[in-house]
Amino acid sequence: MKIAVLMRAVPDPVEEFEIDGEDLDRDYLGFVLNEFDDHALEEALLLKEEIGGTVTAYAIGSADEVEQMLHTAIAKGADEAMMIGEDIDPLDAHSQAAAFAETIGPVAYDLVLSGVQASDELEGQVAMLAAASLGYPHMSVVVSVKPDGDGLKVTKEYWGGITADYRVSFPAVLGVQTAREAPRYVAVARIKQAQDSGTLASVDMPERGNEGRIHITAMRLPDTGEGAEMIEGDEEAAAEKVYEILSAAGVV
Repeated sequence: MKIAVLMRAVPDPVEEFEIDGEDLDRDYLGFVLNEFDDHALEEALLLKEEIGGTVTAYAIGSADEVEQMLHTAIAKGADEAMMIGEDIDPLDAHSQAAAFAETIGPVAYDLVLSGVQASDELEGQVAMLAAASLGYPHMSVVVSVKPDGDGLKVTKEYWGGITADYRVSFPAVLGVQTAREAPRYVAVARIKQAQDSGTLASVDMPERGNEGRIHITAMRLPDTGEGAEMIEGDEEAAAEKVYEILSAAGVV
């Protein structure tokens, strides 16, 4: 079975973000693998271990953002890793999906896995848009993928923690929310070994603008509040104070 994993670098959440017009000031930001894509990669590696096949990781972005995470994918067990484009501006979900589909379409993968969404935009559109371009069926908010005969048993999560099991045939595109197991740790030495092996490939991407209909017009940091109010006293006094505060706010 041939599996492709679509990955994206996102700003490291431990960084201090600064706004630059309609986007973050990315010049001095550190980037990490999107956590949902990490779960998609883990699910791909679990399937490879269970039924065999190959795993190829793809990422769009500048070399500074994506090279290390692609080498990490190799160190974890991916057979190949490929960078799409080089030194490109951030793309919206429509443009990302189009670039992924154009790159992986000719390879005819049996299964394409992607994170359900990216932590910096939360649109959740890349997997389904890529599926539409490829002509593959799609399922999102996936929390488990297991082999099932000549197909897969896929568990999808709905609102309120409700889950449902489906049988999925190949080819298919899945948007993964969580893998069956936590993403595996890989030692820095193995990542360095992957970097030294020269296993990272790249493919040119035609210059493209953002194709979505949603356009950011401005960004700003949230207004700073006045801070928390500490309520002192015994339980009865504290409960009375809480009631007063809620009443004044019109909540009760």
